Amino acid sequence: MPRGGEVQRGGVQTGVRGMAQESEICAKIKGTMISQVFILTSKGDHLIFKDFRGEAGVDAINAFYESVTALSGDQPPVVMTHKDMHFIHVRQGGLYWVASTKTSASPFTIIEFLNRLTALTKDYCGTLCEKSVRANFALIYELLDEMVDYGYIQTTSTDILKNFIQTEAESSKPFSLFDLSNVGLFGADTQQSKVAPSAAATRPIMANRGEQGGKNEIFVDVIERLAMVIGSNGIIMKADIEGEIRVKCYLPNCSEMRIGLNEGLSIGKSQLRGYGSAVRVDECSFHQAVKLDEFDTYRIIKVCPSQGEQVIMQYQVCDDLPCPPPFRLFTSVERDSGNRLLLYLKLRCDLPPKSAAINVSISVPVPKGAISLSQELSSPDQRAELQPKNKAVLWEIPRFPGGSQLLALFKMEVPGLSSASLLEVGPVGMCFELPKHTCTGLQIRFLRLTPTQPGSSQRWVRYVTHSDSYTIRV
Repeated sequence: MPRGGEVQRGGVQTGVRGMAQESEICAKIKGTMISQVFILTSKGDHLIFKDFRGEAGVDAINAFYESVTALSGDQPPVVMTHKDMHFIHVRQGGLYWVASTKTSASPFTIIEFLNRLTALTKDYCGTLCEKSVRANFALIYELLDEMVDYGYIQTTSTDILKNFIQTEAESSKPFSLFDLSNVGLFGADTQQSKVAPSAAATRPIMANRGEQGGKNEIFVDVIERLAMVIGSNGIIMKADIEGEIRVKCYLPNCSEMRIGLNEGLSIGKSQLRGYGSAVRVDECSFHQAVKLDEFDTYRIIKVCPSQGEQVIMQYQVCDDLPCPPPFRLFTSVERDSGNRLLLYLKLRCDLPPKSAAINVSISVPVPKGAISLSQELSSPDQRAELQPKNKAVLWEIPRFPGGSQLLALFKMEVPGLSSASLLEVGPVGMCFELPKHTCTGLQIRFLRLTPTQPGSSQRWVRYVTHSDSYTIRV
């Protein structure tokens, strides 16, 4: 979030930043020699790779990522060594920002440089995420060219760099890790064609109020999308949540609507309100028509809703999941006699007992030569099929109650099955919908309309979480 007195959105951050502070940072980091700088996603895809000295090749990226993923702890060490190469990294915006060096440079100095690089990237691009880095890769390369010369850091000052940077930033929409524009209210089309809307979400909403029998209604949706990567050891490697509050209004005359959110809602990692389990988001933005005079104190947003649909708030949580993962998967892959492959799956739903997931589908990549499938499923309402075109087994579960677990055994005939074929199994991808559930815990305390509506007016509030990308490594 922008700091006090600063403006940050799609351009260079312009705020009160002392020249003395910049000079002190530059004096510290000049003379430090860096071999490479690269930026990786949580899945290991490299977005940026800049080799300043030619001391190590692209293999250094794989060496770093293998070192990070091989560790069992939740927080890998900031400094790691592989052979004669030292890796120093920070994690920002769901990405690894890494510098490598062969010298015995101060790690604190390089960490300071990487933090300045992430801050500059956010200043120029407006947001710090995989999508903005991909869209502005040319700008980031230009920044690195100006900041570092043959491995020696020259400057990290915004005031100096803005005189040399010529590439225009590609502005991305706030909170655009996932595109929520296709998530409809109460069962409209979603981004994932595989996830059908729930029965509770198919209530039609007509554009003409007369077609609804003259009822005065207002609908409020709290929609979240979850992206997660879970390692084979069960450790969460990535967890991002994108959400929005969407209003659809069919009231003839409503001058103001007041929506109360969680009193303990905190914005940013350092801001905590109240006691107990607080609800936290990293960033949020509001529709221009929203009034925020009561938001900081009482977490109340006010808006004059227009006829139709509008998004009044968007929010984001990066690299954190306030609740346990909704699903855990335990797998076992074995080679039976002959060319038969045995795949055991145990899927556990860790939602509260009164909740349930719907339209759950699990896609398991299998060896490309698989020609037949036999299955043993733990309940009759499930079904599974082998999809040779996608080289995967698709397991579908219409409804999955919280606190329960399901078992599946798949037997496949794979001509020429070998030990190498077993490595083709996974990673597992899941699609699902969680009605009446938000991963952040964001709730609407009250919904009040001014003036009071004559006659019978109905107010509907719905919570739903969709999977955007839920990957479990085998």
